[in-house]
Amino acid sequence: MISVERVEAVNLELMQAIQTLFPQLTKYSPVPDELAIIEILNSQASSIWIAKNTKDEIVGMLSLAIYRTTTGVHAWIEDVVVDLHFRRQGIAEQLTMAAIEYSRKNSAKAISLTSRPSREAANQLYQHMGFQLVETNLYRMNLS
Repeated sequence: MISVERVEAVNLELMQAIQTLFPQLTKYSPVPDELAIIEILNSQASSIWIAKNTKDEIVGMLSLAIYRTTTGVHAWIEDVVVDLHFRRQGIAEQLTMAAIEYSRKNSAKAISLTSRPSREAANQLYQHMGFQLVETNLYRMNLS
């Protein structure tokens, strides 16, 4: 049984989990430190969601941003990661469903995410959940 919850405070367990999970997510960004996590939790637009197993261990996480623009309230899922030893158990789906429900309760008109084409299992999951591939050009400018 997996439980999913929104993170309300930084503690040692969370920081240890981030130290373990983040390198499994990307090798291109440094692991966020405690100050960065506190800033996310203090933000009105951002939140972190975690999944815990029956032993109360954090085995997955995602970030969610909900923000308002002139076209309405939008939601964006980022940084979905499940520990390598716990994959293929529906944890990413449970995390994503929690983000969807929270976004719906907060009046988001849609929820978006990106996934590299090489992440076949993730792409299959998102399509299975009802996400649709959007034809668009994503542009990025590195600022640092």
